[in-house]
Parts: sequence; structure tokens; C-alpha cells
Amino acid sequence: MRLRLYEKNNNPADLLRITDLLRDGGLIIYPTDTRYAIGCHALKERAVERICRLKGIDPGKNRLAIICHDLSNISEYAKVDTPTFKLMKRNLPGPFTFILPTGSRLPKIFRNRREVGIRVPDNAITREIVRQLDAPLLTMTLPHDEEEDIEYVTDPELIDEKFGRQVDLVIDGGIGSYEGSTVVDCTGDEPAIVRQGLGELLV
Repeated sequence: MRLRLYEKNNNPADLLRITDLLRDGGLIIYPTDTRYAIGCHALKERAVERICRLKGIDPGKNRLAIICHDLSNISEYAKVDTPTFKLMKRNLPGPFTFILPTGSRLPKIFRNRREVGIRVPDNAITREIVRQLDAPLLTMTLPHDEEEDIEYVTDPELIDEKFGRQVDLVIDGGIGSYEGSTVVDCTGDEPAIVRQGLGELLV
């Protein structure tokens, strides 16, 4: 099922429907400021496992990432020192994923890797969902075969056609980007860009 949302003035009943679905362990596809992504309530371990199966990844070997509404409660989910926090504050909201040591509130499935990606996308739809959920979203980009038309990961109508039966809801936020976020590893002595995507990091 596909639900159209907008940058502002959405029906509160639609937002409540989404957050109720997530609290019940449901999966959604939603827009970000980069690519469309699959997500679930990050603190619901069974939902996280469901997405990992859908993507065919081992959470013990692959880094997991979450979306937060802002940086106000980031220390609950990741360990962040002052210089890293300032770096994140300069660049977020924006198309960046910051890799940090895992905090105490995340489920064990995250702590197996001891690292977590943190995103605060510049997308009002997704950030409002996370704000109302009052919990982070696990986020993973949609799987895509390079031989397949990119519209199947950028056009919400085609995304629904391809993935709609594998998730509980597809949120239509308009045509998405094909490029991913810039990934910044902050677990070492100095931040290091490990994947350049959208956005230029302000250091």
C-alpha cells in the first residue's frame, strides 16, 4: 500500500497510522534526502531482523544505521565526544551517515558490531515520523540490481510495485535521488570519509 505525504501539513491521522504500524513491528519504505530506504522501529529487534532477512545481510558482519529526529538525544544511541558532536551539528540535517560506537539503548543486534551509523536527513517527512515515534528508525537503502531501471528505487509508484508486498507501507514523498549519503567514520582518532555520496562535509 502506498501513502502520499508532503513536506508539511500532513493529516495527523496518517502520521499516527505510520507510528502505530512501526510500534507494532511493521516495515515501511520512506523518502530521505538521498535514496528511498526501508525502515522499522530501531528498538524492535524482531523488526530489525526482518529487514536484515529482506536485504539478505548478516547484522553481525554489516553495519546498521539509524535515523534520529535531531541530535538532542544522540548519546542514548551512540557514544559521541565533543569534537564529533560539533562536526555532526555543522553537517546535520544533511546527506551524511556518521559511524559511531554503539550506545547502551540499542538492541543487542546492533551491539554485535559495536558501531552504528547515525543519520539526520534533510527530509521533513521522515524527521516528522521519527519525532512522533519518539524513537529512531533503522534505515537501509532499497536493494537494486545494476541492470534494473533506477526508477525502481527512485519512483514511489514503481517502488510500491516492486517492494509493496514485502513491507507494510510505502510512503510516497515524491521522486527520490539515486545517490547515497556520504559516510564518515568517527570511530578513529580523526573522522574519515569512507564513502563519498551526496554532500560536502564541513570540517
